[in-house]
Amino acid sequence: MVAGGSASVVYADTVADYGMGSELANYGEYSGAPSTQETFVYAKTLFSLMLKYKHPEGKILIIGGGIANFTDVAATFTGLIQALQHYADDIKEHNIQIWIRRAGPNYVEGLRKVKVASEKLGLGIRVYGPETHITAIIPMALGLAPVQEEPDLSASCGPPVRKMVDMKDKKSNTQKPAPPASKHTIVTATADTTCIVYGMQNRAVQGMLDFDYMCKRKKPSVSAMVFPFSGNHYVKFYWGTEEILMPVYTTTKEACEKHPAVSVFVNFASFRSVYETSMEAMEYPSVKTVAIIAEGVPEQQSLLLIKAAEAKGIGMIGPATVGGIKPGCLRIGNTGGMLDNIVMSRLYRAGSIAYVSKSGGMSNELNNMICRCTDGVYEGVAIGGDRYPGSRFLDHFLRYQDDPGAKALLLLGEVGGIDEYDLIDAVKSGRITKPVIAWCVGTCASCFATEVQFGHAGAQARGDTQTAAAKNRAMREAGICVPDSFDKLPELISQVYTDLVLQGVIVETPEGETPQVPMDYTWAKKLGMVRKPANFISSIADDRGEELKYCGVTITEVFAQELGIGGVLSLLWFRRQLPPACTKFIEIGAHNTIVTARAGKDLVSALCSGLLTIGPRFGGALDDAAKMFSDAYDSGVTPKDFIDRCKKNNQLVMGIGHRIKSLANPDMRVVLIKEYAKKHFKSTPILDFALAVEQITTRKRANLILNVDGCIAVSFVDMIRSCGAFSREECDELMSFGCLNGLFVLGRSIGFIGHYLDQLRLKQPLYRHPWDDITYIQELAGSS
Repeated sequence: MVAGGSASVVYADTVADYGMGSELANYGEYSGAPSTQETFVYAKTLFSLMLKYKHPEGKILIIGGGIANFTDVAATFTGLIQALQHYADDIKEHNIQIWIRRAGPNYVEGLRKVKVASEKLGLGIRVYGPETHITAIIPMALGLAPVQEEPDLSASCGPPVRKMVDMKDKKSNTQKPAPPASKHTIVTATADTTCIVYGMQNRAVQGMLDFDYMCKRKKPSVSAMVFPFSGNHYVKFYWGTEEILMPVYTTTKEACEKHPAVSVFVNFASFRSVYETSMEAMEYPSVKTVAIIAEGVPEQQSLLLIKAAEAKGIGMIGPATVGGIKPGCLRIGNTGGMLDNIVMSRLYRAGSIAYVSKSGGMSNELNNMICRCTDGVYEGVAIGGDRYPGSRFLDHFLRYQDDPGAKALLLLGEVGGIDEYDLIDAVKSGRITKPVIAWCVGTCASCFATEVQFGHAGAQARGDTQTAAAKNRAMREAGICVPDSFDKLPELISQVYTDLVLQGVIVETPEGETPQVPMDYTWAKKLGMVRKPANFISSIADDRGEELKYCGVTITEVFAQELGIGGVLSLLWFRRQLPPACTKFIEIGAHNTIVTARAGKDLVSALCSGLLTIGPRFGGALDDAAKMFSDAYDSGVTPKDFIDRCKKNNQLVMGIGHRIKSLANPDMRVVLIKEYAKKHFKSTPILDFALAVEQITTRKRANLILNVDGCIAVSFVDMIRSCGAFSREECDELMSFGCLNGLFVLGRSIGFIGHYLDQLRLKQPLYRHPWDDITYIQELAGSS
């Protein structure tokens, strides 16, 4: 049960390399930050398969994975624990050994929870973190290596302690003279390199800025962002603990003109628009390197991008890349994972080993492996797993060869393709003289009866020479350092590094002070490390949890009990649920209040600031969403064509998108509205059309869901069209009046009045102008 595409391959490889390939019962992987429930279902499925038949010697379950970038390990392992609790007795009866090695965000808490559950259930699970090599649990589980001591999960996890090489047996320098350097399209980053990021990737940009600050850069590596779906504006980020403003432009042209020193273009556009945006970026002479993050880019477009980049002398990384990292200089996108992993792998200062990998996930493991065996990473790049990557292994290794800071080179290749043979030729010809360590993953392919397509598009052998075993054999014969198994790779790296230190090629220096990690508040709060009082506390409503509450009553209960407007107002105003007769009276009073609202200066002046902001950007996207979806449906356009048209016109789809909620974490208000509409309305064609649009938008990002504004809007159109009370012309007229956004007027009015009354009860003045306060309080006092 392995997390990560390439990680799952190296686990299967190691089982096969130790001669146990025929005993491999299951090969599969889970990734993409699965939820607790999804992990529970997957783990249950595996356990149910394992428990179908007994084996006289018992069975072994390996639960592993690389160092994750985003996956909350504690959340996924909570699902695993639920499955363990479900099958605990059967696991013991079938004599199943469980070995775990995992790392990534919140991994210490995840491993601790599993260990506690194991002791409680009597399962004897062994757990390890990143201090253990990714596949080391396999020989331990097979009885082929001594069982290592499990880590102390109560200790803090800083950088590993590594002893410097003993120099008493120092050798003479036998390194070959370097051949003449050549020109390279990809420009090696320095501490002054800056970039433009395409797309509103705030999390990635903040990670890049945190890396810069940790590396003691003088200025941020990100100069600007580009986002065509809104006007020019600024976004707030942190530079250490200080706040800075980042300019956001609507066009790449304007960004490049305003920031002519920028040389790197990091493109987070989707696979649908990445071709056009990358081609445009290459038109500007200042751009020297383009990194394409998107997966699923059509191969024809990739080939055209490569051709254009070669013609202009521009370096290209990707598509389907996590990026690259140059310790002390530049981090592209989310490379290296969260900041605690950056610190653990010592990526804040340069080491001596430069690597290239196809896999982004495994690049984290290489960072971890290198920092524990050597003085650290000099530079690392994940070129992406597509069949036609923008840059190849040799492009980067020639650059490393010509860079005096890189002392040894490391390759993590994979089954499929022939790029490794170009590296072999360069070594044989003497173009590359520095020590090269290499391994191709996918040696387990021989265990399968048919050709296997591993995770990456290019990870499939098309001929005997493209198998991982053939490549490893050819590299070994060419003089490249190749281990017998991926499991032995750390030992080989350590050996090569030690030889270079003894030869005087690498001069070790004492490790400096570890920089402090500026942790994001949201993440720190999730980990239970900080607490902060709320800026605003109301006694009538609470939206801090997973579900909105009115005076302690969840929105689900409000609908289940059919409280109606009167019942809701009783909760908001009187902070308790009143009898039906009272709620009916409140409904009559609320209606009259809305129609004949008193135009008192104090109340209206206070409300205006909130009411005047009602619109598509600040709550109140109902009118626009209703018009967009109903017009699209009435015109007969398909959901896909509707989305394409919006994209072409740089037009946001109103009613789509949520900052927090997603398909896996739905907004209960939307669920309730959909269910109500389907149950009570005669037909729901506009809602069905919007849900079809949602199915397309969520393929790009899981939080591009039909939100509560959009759901209310399309359901409202279906309601008035199907109820029989209005003609079609009357329905259209109602829509043109902006009646839907009027719901927000009521909501904001009620919310303000409730807050006002709270302040009066607490005797806390709401305004700085005493005359307004005194007048209003006197009126209330007189009427009561």
